[in-house]
Amino acid sequence: MIRFFVKRLLGLIFVIIGVTFITFIMGYFAPGDPIRDLMGEKFNYAIWLRLRHDYGLDLPWYQQYFHYLSNLLHFNLGTSYHFQNRAVWDILKEGVPISSELVFWGFLLQLVLGIPLGIISALRARTWVDTVNMTVMLTIYALPSFVLAVFAQILVLQFNKVTGIEWPVSQWGAPWQYDWTDFQYKLVPILVFGAAGFAYFSRLTRTSLLEVLGQDYVRTARAKGLLERVVVYRHAFRNALIPLVTVIGLSFGLLVAGSFFIEQIFNIPGIARITINSIYQRDYPVIQATTMLIAIGVVFGNLLSDVLYAVVDPRIKVE
Repeated sequence: MIRFFVKRLLGLIFVIIGVTFITFIMGYFAPGDPIRDLMGEKFNYAIWLRLRHDYGLDLPWYQQYFHYLSNLLHFNLGTSYHFQNRAVWDILKEGVPISSELVFWGFLLQLVLGIPLGIISALRARTWVDTVNMTVMLTIYALPSFVLAVFAQILVLQFNKVTGIEWPVSQWGAPWQYDWTDFQYKLVPILVFGAAGFAYFSRLTRTSLLEVLGQDYVRTARAKGLLERVVVYRHAFRNALIPLVTVIGLSFGLLVAGSFFIEQIFNIPGIARITINSIYQRDYPVIQATTMLIAIGVVFGNLLSDVLYAVVDPRIKVE
């Protein structure tokens, strides 16, 4: 297991280095000049040269890139172009707790609702319960997240109009705090964010469990007189988890990218707003940092999948 972790962590390092290089090169060759844009109408050639020197932009690209990697080794994400003398992490630390909270609760909602609904559909396959469940899940899954978000906001506005309650339709509240006011801000975005995901998990769980329930060893377990819940949860469900584990690991990393739509529509001050503003402002150090955070999430999601394989099925060896 230790050897496995070392190999995977080494692979993670190379992936992160690759992501930083691609992001840096795209920013380096992108049209325009971030320092020129920063100065606006008050352009002064001498000040422009000094600022480029201060940010190291007058160096060859390879020196700039190795300087960036050297800063990363010291956990320094660099300095913002747009906000002079302000560290990138000082900008990100305002949005990271909010985005991580949205991703955590959205992901938990997907698992807690999606997997049990999929089990119910598999055990009631080809009945009205299965038909209704899968129809609703397919409808939710087919709708893009931004459509669900706008539809949810319309419902909240109608709810406010009918009841006279001022339920918020945007913003987030204090990160990781759950008094009544914060709960009102967070409930609808989390439900919308988790909707498409739990619909997918529900359908995948149903398909995987139905396939396993048709295997010979499941029929043998039933022929021995074992209780149905023992057959389903001890023998069938554990093997049905294997394809789910793959999706869970990938989803955990990709949820960070998927939260961009939700954060923008609900005006949540998370990483999405910081990233999009940085793109408009040509603030490449911030863009590089947010891209790296997403890449780390995806890579660790894959690592999580590999570890869960060994937990779900001991026959799968991690080497």
